Amino acid sequence: METRILEGRPVADKIYSEIAKTVAQMDKKPELVVFLIGDDPASRSYVKSKTRAAEKIGIKEKTVFLPENTSENDLERAIRDCVEEENPDGILVQFPLPQHINPEKIISVIPPEKDVDGLHPQNLGALMRGTTGHYCCTPSGIMALADYYGIDFRGKNTVLIGRSLIVGKPLANLLLAKGTDATLTVCHSLTKGLEQYTKKADIVISAVGKANYLKKDMVKEGCVIIDVGVNRIESSSSKSGYQICGDADYKDFLGHAGSITPVPGGVGLLTVAMLMKNTVNSALYFRE
Repeated sequence: METRILEGRPVADKIYSEIAKTVAQMDKKPELVVFLIGDDPASRSYVKSKTRAAEKIGIKEKTVFLPENTSENDLERAIRDCVEEENPDGILVQFPLPQHINPEKIISVIPPEKDVDGLHPQNLGALMRGTTGHYCCTPSGIMALADYYGIDFRGKNTVLIGRSLIVGKPLANLLLAKGTDATLTVCHSLTKGLEQYTKKADIVISAVGKANYLKKDMVKEGCVIIDVGVNRIESSSSKSGYQICGDADYKDFLGHAGSITPVPGGVGLLTVAMLMKNTVNSALYFRE
């Protein structure tokens, strides 16, 4: 069996092309402010990718760098000052945050119409109800990828592994929505006998952050694998000393899976693309 590779780049390029045309017609370009607390290398790299994407499509992006020891109150104040003084269309706080800062409290400070990450309770509620709001970027990107490649969830046995607030829970709601109509099973780290679920699945979506744990003998031949995991493993052959891999053992699935997303080069590219789309939508529909 030849396995179809579900590359994220053509999907992202299509999204960027569409929103760049919209931005080009706007008198005032969309504005995005990103708060980065601390000096985590992965977070810095991710923020740089957002900056490059914003420049590519004409979004005005500003990154606010704050030290690791920034207090929760100071971060709250910085966000409120940003809203009052700059009034950008989108505000994003890069996660993970230092342990002394409560992420739920910080998310609630961002006005829901400017929460382009889609994590404010009001936006999560809109996602659950299927009403207007900013939807979480990675789940939205997965749905965009599925649409691009013609992956039909209707009635399909779909196993989602992971229940995080950023991916698992919002994605479950999108998969169950009318029009998508997946027959969904949600598994997680405490699920016993995971293979009894994955072996029956037509589509497996993994978002647990455990390197290469999903093997081909855990799913039936021809299954669609959507890998959301981004994991670092040590590698002596890499200049950085590590390699990026997904939850699924990519090489193991070639010739067995019907389709699979690569890591890197798959879902991750669409997370940034959907962030840009949310920022443009904020400027179009919520700007005062």
